[in-house]
Amino acid sequence: MTPSGTNPGPEPGSAAWELLLPAASAPPRARGRALQSALREAVRSGRLARGTRLPSSRDLAADLGVSRGLVTEAYEQLTAEGYLRSGRGAGTWVSAAVRAARPRARDLAAHPPGVRADFVPGTPDLSLFPRAAWAAAQRGVLAELPHHDLGYPDPRGLPRLRTALAELLARRRGVVADPERLVVVSGVAQATALLGLALHARGTVAVGVEDPGSPRHGALYAAAGLSTVPLALDAEGLAMEPLASSGVRTVVTTPAHQFPTGIAYSARRRAELLDWARSVDGFVVEDDYDGDFRYDRAPVGALQGLDPERVAYTGSVSKSLAPGLRLGWLLVPEALAEEVVERKRTTDLGHPTLDQALFARFVERGDYDRQLRRCQRAYRERRDALVSALGEHFPGARVSGIAAGLHVIVGFPVRYGPRDRFLARTAAAGVEVRELTEYAHARDVRGAHIRLVLGYAQMSPARIRDGVRLMAEAVASG
Repeated sequence: MTPSGTNPGPEPGSAAWELLLPAASAPPRARGRALQSALREAVRSGRLARGTRLPSSRDLAADLGVSRGLVTEAYEQLTAEGYLRSGRGAGTWVSAAVRAARPRARDLAAHPPGVRADFVPGTPDLSLFPRAAWAAAQRGVLAELPHHDLGYPDPRGLPRLRTALAELLARRRGVVADPERLVVVSGVAQATALLGLALHARGTVAVGVEDPGSPRHGALYAAAGLSTVPLALDAEGLAMEPLASSGVRTVVTTPAHQFPTGIAYSARRRAELLDWARSVDGFVVEDDYDGDFRYDRAPVGALQGLDPERVAYTGSVSKSLAPGLRLGWLLVPEALAEEVVERKRTTDLGHPTLDQALFARFVERGDYDRQLRRCQRAYRERRDALVSALGEHFPGARVSGIAAGLHVIVGFPVRYGPRDRFLARTAAAGVEVRELTEYAHARDVRGAHIRLVLGYAQMSPARIRDGVRLMAEAVASG
């Protein structure tokens, strides 16, 4: 008989009992820890329900074939932790304070949609990640890293990496790269958040963003307490008249290869943008998200090189290596430097030192330059394959924007419409695409014309050609 409102203990052969059996066969020195772990998991999972009376230490030891002292120690440990309760002469019970553990962790990361052809922009080819070179750099770093570098780092980043990045960015992107004003960050997202917090502390309430533009900017600045003001583009870049009348004093731009329209800011517009920033005592945030990838000529240098006191420059390895590395950089104007560095310190006490040392070695030994050349060759080939396939299967379709980056803009003649039918049939064929209108901020610009933003970096040339063919066949059917 068991007291009213309680549960009898587990019977040999029950599911709860079976959780304990592996502990009995563990190596002798690990047997006590194994039994404690098994009991703890049985309580957490709910297999040993609240209010369940456990067998006496003598009985459980006999059933499991272990020493009574081992069971007694396990009961005492879990009682101290709050999983069990006991009283003199009253036995041992599962505590009422314990709640069943939640289901296993879900994976909230974005995953490929499982379609036949995925033209969604923004994803590099992760199979190009240089595993062998990265592993070699990792081994080298672990062998040579001084012990003191494993302590809390300078919140700006390891001096070794900041020095290597400054040289790399000056050489490849034409920036004015002072290692003292370079901050290693967890990608452009953290750079944006740090800048937003620094601007908010200075009294800024809103920043301008390109329209169309990256949909992520709004949420990132909102988290820092700032609103965003959509600003229209023209053929040369950010239109100056709407910017001047907006009242903002900071604007976020992608001048080397505007996302998503694919244009490059003209020299005149770059100069006008900097004149505006000086006139309002403001700043330009330059997101150089794919500046290394230009296929028809040498890339245009970064805007920051023209006025490093008015331009905050951000970049990362998300397109060149992998976004999962969460590794980027921020060159910050002197007026914002102290606030940004302090925000970085209080946010995470600095980027992981092993990752920094590894990437510094990767840059110093020329591996990063080799990776950029490898990606550039692959992505140029894929862009050419996409343009060729569009010309073959969609005569009259127009590819706009410069030959750069990881996506193109394609405008389709009206004969391929109507728009809704085009999109519905493309989706039904298992071809994933994005309309240009999806990157517009709070404006209804749909109309009758079909303009798609097609990413190509994540697919082989053969898959690209097959995807365009599938799309053409779907649109032409019926």
